Amino acid sequence: MAEAIVLTIATEIVTVLSYRAFSQIGLLWNLKDELYDLERTVSTIKAVLLDAEERSVTNNLVKYWLEELKDVLYDAVDLLDDFSTEALRKDLMGGNKLTKEVRLFFSSSNQFAYCLKMRKKIKAIKARLTSTESKAKRFNLLERDHPMETSFMTKRRQQTSSFMREGEIIGRGDDKAALLKLMLEIESEENVYVIPIVGFGGLEKTALAKFVYNDKIVRENFELRAWVYVSNVFDVKRIVKSIIEYATGQALDQSLEMDQLEKQLRDKIRGTKYLLQNPTLVLDDIWNEEREAWLSLKNLLMGGAKGSRIIITTRSMKVAKITGTSFEQRSEDSTNPTFVKMGRQILERCGGVPLVIRTIASTLSFKETKEEWLSFINNNELARIYEDQINIMPTLKLSYNHLPSHLKHCFAYCRLYPKDYVIHVQTLVQFWIAQGYINQLNPSQSLEEIGFEYFNDLVDRSFFEEVGERFSREGLTCKMNNLMHDLAESVAGMESGVLDVEGDASQVGENCHHISINPSLINPSFKGKKLRTLLHFPNMRIQILSDETWDLIIANCRCLRLLKLDDIDFKMIPRSIHKLKHLRYLDLSHNRGLKVLPKSICKIQNLQVLKLDRCWELEELPKKIENLVNLTHLGCEDCNGLTHMPRGIGKLSSLETLSMFVVDKDGSHGGADLSELRGLNNLRGELRIRNLGFVKNAKEKFKAANLEEKQHLNHLQPHPNLKELCIQGWRGDAEFPSWISFLTNLVHIKIWGLGSKFKHLPSFAQFPCLQDLVICDLTELEYMDDNSPQGSQGEPQSFFPSLKYLCLRDCPNMKSWWRKRSIDDSNEDDTTVMAFPCLSCLKIENCPLTSMPLYPSLDDWLKLVNTSSRPLKQTMKMNMNPKTPSSSTSTLPLSKLKSFHYLQHLTSLKGLTIRDCKKIDLEGMQWEPLKNLSRLMIDKIPLLVSLPRGFQHLVQLKTLEISNCSGLRSLPVLQKPIPVFQHLTSLEEFGVRNCKDLELSEEDIQIFEGHTSLRYLTLENIPKYRHLPGRCKNIHNSSRNSPTEGKM
Repeated sequence: MAEAIVLTIATEIVTVLSYRAFSQIGLLWNLKDELYDLERTVSTIKAVLLDAEERSVTNNLVKYWLEELKDVLYDAVDLLDDFSTEALRKDLMGGNKLTKEVRLFFSSSNQFAYCLKMRKKIKAIKARLTSTESKAKRFNLLERDHPMETSFMTKRRQQTSSFMREGEIIGRGDDKAALLKLMLEIESEENVYVIPIVGFGGLEKTALAKFVYNDKIVRENFELRAWVYVSNVFDVKRIVKSIIEYATGQALDQSLEMDQLEKQLRDKIRGTKYLLQNPTLVLDDIWNEEREAWLSLKNLLMGGAKGSRIIITTRSMKVAKITGTSFEQRSEDSTNPTFVKMGRQILERCGGVPLVIRTIASTLSFKETKEEWLSFINNNELARIYEDQINIMPTLKLSYNHLPSHLKHCFAYCRLYPKDYVIHVQTLVQFWIAQGYINQLNPSQSLEEIGFEYFNDLVDRSFFEEVGERFSREGLTCKMNNLMHDLAESVAGMESGVLDVEGDASQVGENCHHISINPSLINPSFKGKKLRTLLHFPNMRIQILSDETWDLIIANCRCLRLLKLDDIDFKMIPRSIHKLKHLRYLDLSHNRGLKVLPKSICKIQNLQVLKLDRCWELEELPKKIENLVNLTHLGCEDCNGLTHMPRGIGKLSSLETLSMFVVDKDGSHGGADLSELRGLNNLRGELRIRNLGFVKNAKEKFKAANLEEKQHLNHLQPHPNLKELCIQGWRGDAEFPSWISFLTNLVHIKIWGLGSKFKHLPSFAQFPCLQDLVICDLTELEYMDDNSPQGSQGEPQSFFPSLKYLCLRDCPNMKSWWRKRSIDDSNEDDTTVMAFPCLSCLKIENCPLTSMPLYPSLDDWLKLVNTSSRPLKQTMKMNMNPKTPSSSTSTLPLSKLKSFHYLQHLTSLKGLTIRDCKKIDLEGMQWEPLKNLSRLMIDKIPLLVSLPRGFQHLVQLKTLEISNCSGLRSLPVLQKPIPVFQHLTSLEEFGVRNCKDLELSEEDIQIFEGHTSLRYLTLENIPKYRHLPGRCKNIHNSSRNSPTEGKM
């Protein structure tokens, strides 16, 4: 990593010293000449660093020289940071009254002493740089500003050919079929269709291309086939020459010019002389990302007949995007029926890389018994093969070597994350910014925007995977493949380290700059003088950070840029924390006992990110928070103890994230009012304003806050592109604001009552993007829509066109969805009312709805508690076959229903909860149509005596829970003629709770033990069976945090 980071550090130094503001600092302390000499020396060294970086891959002496240079440059950065910090402190103090501290700071003796000290430090660094520069002369380093194509990057893996032995690839049938479909069936507007295969090194992209290239069907459909190995040097002339030689089988004259080669190529692919049709071409291992170079080649190849194909293998998603629609590599699951469980364990360890899988498979081919396989897994043989026998790291290292310098250390920094860790991308980008890894070449872009571009570049090159948003509001996340994590660890070297529970703090080397550590390991032997990162990743163990550990960190780690100590359960932060003056990132979140922050924290003027999320007992933020002039992110989500925001927070004009603003309820704390939001125009993402109901002169305050310019709920008029709207405990007007109709891009709406006075809500029916609608605790809500059940909402397809999830809970006055109700609400045969076109999940609790839109497309989850059955019956009749006889029973509360025979028509239903239905007879239900159920919860059904025989049809059921069924006497798993339990072949979780009359026999328990798919068995509060056989306690899976093993 040293070879990559040095160029970035040198660039940072030169950039900082070139700023006009820094030259003024030099004038202030009479150090202008010294700083100029420093800039000139670093610029001279910087000119040869690109050459040195590339040579260090093969020359250890250059690598050691870069390590030495890195230490000097780090010290130079710290020195410049001291200058700018002191100047910023002077600027902030200049506006204050002349306190004793200010008078001391501006005294001539103090200024003179500071000048002498800094001049001495600059000379010392200059001398070290000069010495290091002189050592470089023996390497004859060249001044360059771009990578050389003849450098280490051209040192490629062995050149490939199209030859493949029979049976060389196993288990890639699906990939081959998908690729063949692209080859043979896809029609393209252009004559030539390009198919890129993209994935990181080792994923056998070339092998898959060979697999298809040599397929009999391909040979029959493509008379001209050519295989060209490209790699890093994308030489169009060489590629054209190779295609012609491959097609003719003859070597060409080396003196041929490009125009002569072009003519021969066109003749070959036009095919009139050789009767060639539908030529296919494989270009293997392309790295070049220049669009123009690709287009120059593609234009020469466009003369082929309709249906021609070009297959490209590449590690770069950018190459794939430039050349065509990418075919992404994936790994294949094992299907061996005997050893499938062990095989999957091995596959997880292999990271989905065929090269690794094939090596391990060759070893396992000599092991035939289950015991031999278990020994292989448990005795670290797998780890040894992974580390010693597999020659994949050089392949992956090639991808790393090919990265631009600014991406190399960004990737290597990820070594600090645990393996298989879910990485929050915004946090990762903030880490990079804190370390100075982001180059802001374009002032119009924020550092965070550039950081996300860096991340996307690494994603395009397959260094990250599983990129996406797992949950709403979580933000973008990703993971690193285990092999990529090993690569990051390899290239990071001594630059970073990880110390877990078994480590020793004294092992941290003096050259280590970044560390992930268990805080309990920090002791007096801990060497942290050069540390720029100290973080830990919380685990399940409760950890407490002592005062002594805090003191050790502050005393020994003065160069820290990043300190992440979340979820450690400390209650106090020492006042001396301000001595960490270089700190950019401070994460103290999830420390639930933390009540007060020291005032001195506001002296860390370089701080950019302060995270305090879920510090539940935190009472206030420090009063001088406006001194944190560089703060861009202030996280205080779920800090429920905060009573107000400090005055002056509105001066933090760089602030981009402010997760919560707390209005001072009665003004007794002297807190900031909403008007302080006026100047915070860089805010983005989410802002929650708490205690809005206590704002006095609300319209005036909202106007003063200038909330219209911000992308969050305000004035209250949110940005029109808002995706999620959450309103909780609104105590203001009973009327909904008019601006809601303009938020047509909303995807999620959640409205919680807790004192709200809404009697009705506006119609959300026409919101085209709305997918989730949650309405809870609106005790005065009477209806949702002014229109009638039959419409006035336009065409049926425009009625909630995207709604998939609907939850209505605890709205006791909501009897109808519509204000204008039907003339005859008792008519259950009326199926003409509006219907949700794609609703898949519906939950209604404690809402006496007798009239609402129907839900014919329900296929995921249905939960109905203490509500009317009429909409359900209407929906069932809507789905019924016309020949099915209908029922005309009167509307009853759901708890009084005697049958759920209508459920038979929800054939796609996957989840069902039946609760508190005192007269329902589950034995009489038709269960066969519900064969797709995967989750079934039964609670408070007193007529349930034993498992209904109809359960035999629930072959997809994975979870079955039975609770509070006072009539349950037995689980007749061996009942005749139908042993119900044995038919539940997919069941993984089975739980019975609070069934006091249930009797279990020894035979029943034996059936549980022998059930092959059962992983979790919960028996809780079953007084008539107290002893679970020991062998049955093995029914659990270690991947689950807290498996229940037979509670009585």
